[in-house]
Amino acid sequence: MRTEPRGHGPVRYGPTLPEDGLPVPPELAAAVAGAAHRADSEPLGGGGALLEAACGYWERRGLPTAPTAAVAGPGAPPLLLALTAALGGDVLVPRPCAAWWAPYARLLGRPVFHVPTPAECGGVPDPYALLETVRRVRAEGGDPRLLVLSVADDPTATVAPPELLHETVEAATGEGLHLVSDETWRDTLHDPHDTVLLSPAEMLPGRVTVVTDLAGALLPPGWPAAVARFPAGDTGDGLHARVLDVLTALDARVAAPVAAAATLALSEPPQITGRITAAVRLHARVAAAAHHTVVAAGALALPPRAGRHLYADLAPLRSALAAHGVGDAQELEDFLTARLGMPAPGGHRFGDDLGALRVRLSTGPLLGATDTERAACLGAPEPLEMPHVHRALTHVKAVFDDLSDDAQRRESPR
Repeated sequence: MRTEPRGHGPVRYGPTLPEDGLPVPPELAAAVAGAAHRADSEPLGGGGALLEAACGYWERRGLPTAPTAAVAGPGAPPLLLALTAALGGDVLVPRPCAAWWAPYARLLGRPVFHVPTPAECGGVPDPYALLETVRRVRAEGGDPRLLVLSVADDPTATVAPPELLHETVEAATGEGLHLVSDETWRDTLHDPHDTVLLSPAEMLPGRVTVVTDLAGALLPPGWPAAVARFPAGDTGDGLHARVLDVLTALDARVAAPVAAAATLALSEPPQITGRITAAVRLHARVAAAAHHTVVAAGALALPPRAGRHLYADLAPLRSALAAHGVGDAQELEDFLTARLGMPAPGGHRFGDDLGALRVRLSTGPLLGATDTERAACLGAPEPLEMPHVHRALTHVKAVFDDLSDDAQRRESPR
């Protein structure tokens, strides 16, 4: 069995299974088409219309922002790369975390330290574990300066409770860390009436930079655009300037047609917000059904509360998996990807232990193989009863039921 993962980056499955699984909204397609004639590009850091729309978006979420405290870039990765370069020092991230966070620090030669994180709190590390990690790193000669976290988490689909977030923010403040809050999935709460989501920027206005990848909830996955909100005051102004320097060196601009779509999406007209609500409802229904199947088979998984994913621990099925040659997360990834016919990245892709049998499943591939099928899901009153969705979920159930049956046979006394 391997003791180290092969590489640090996310697995590459190719373009055949879109993570969102839904066709492009006609309003966004029209915005792109209307700007397709533009031969110029957006200014570095984003044009005035895009930044004004971003500021309005944040204002409606209780985060007043001036356009001079915002930037836009061609996706969240360039923005995080620029922030990491501008802040310097070592980087702290939860365990697990979004697959793309750590590689950008490593690209810059910065050490990355994973902080233990409660399973139910997703992208917000335990405050006491954070303090212990910071002090250990410093004792070993390190220089931790940046903590990246997410209140609506990508791999685990959980939402950190405000009380734990507050404790973690206080711990980070006490250690002089700057926080980057990845809020890509904040608008995808499955039950917004039963889930309280707060931004760390509300609790610590002077030390939090918010990054939102629009190619998540607001834009199709293949349209790279993201916005960042800097703290007010001298600290934020200096960081804003340094980030712009890095983006300039990279010539990291948002394509003009994508900027037009991003401006429309951030402005949140009713037709766009209605589409987002319908998409969130659809993914929530499918995620809940997949969660029920996985748990019924004996795996461990918290109910998904945001986004389009399910994070499952198959440790209770270890004996059955061992019979198939599966002993770590990479082998689990290979096994489930082949059996399910869809990407099933192992937990090691997200910084989790290689030896742990954890996997992230996505809802997008379960919505159909064509735009017609996926669009039909979006408008269906009972999407789980759509034939292609029912078939996909039945297949997932069969794969996990087989593992459950194998495990029970191996544990039964002979």
